[in-house]
Amino acid sequence: MRRRSSHVNTHNGFALLMALVFLVLLSMLAIAASQHSLLQERMAGSFRNAQQARMSAETALRGAEYKLWWLAGQAGGRLHCQEATITHDDGCVIYRADSAPYAANGAVTRFQSATRWIDGIGVPYVMPKGDGYTPALAKTPVYIIEDLGSERPPGVGGLHESGNTGPNNGGQIDVHVYRITARATGGSINVMAVVQSTFNAPLHP
Repeated sequence: MRRRSSHVNTHNGFALLMALVFLVLLSMLAIAASQHSLLQERMAGSFRNAQQARMSAETALRGAEYKLWWLAGQAGGRLHCQEATITHDDGCVIYRADSAPYAANGAVTRFQSATRWIDGIGVPYVMPKGDGYTPALAKTPVYIIEDLGSERPPGVGGLHESGNTGPNNGGQIDVHVYRITARATGGSINVMAVVQSTFNAPLHP
């Protein structure tokens, strides 16, 4: 009977050891799977934030373009652009390479090149209903508009438009070129997109 008891105890001890080994292996597999799942979730979240930032910046950009187009159709409609500063009502500045906004630490330079979000520069993009932007974003998208000056007929120099929409019309319409820069974040303020476009529109006297 003693030999039989010893033999049974040995088998029970071996089974317990194997159960512990399998338990450890299963735990390691579960931890690896959860880490992989967490990594995939973070990657998906980062991609979503990047897409949000890009689409939001594009939306603000198109909103500023629409504003220029709408003003062009209004009698006396025009932006209140200034040379030394970005206006607070429509975010417009007249392009002068040697002016303060274009200095190394100027407002326009920082708005266009800063890698982090900056407050106090630009005009927030507001949807047509006036409700602001989606609360899913960390910050409301903002934009600035630069008046780059009048278009010139081909061959004259400077900015020019050679198509039917250009100033090659007897000089009756003063068509200006504008550069629009928009900045937006995703759901995280650490994810940001900056987009830019040029847009031409008549400037009313």
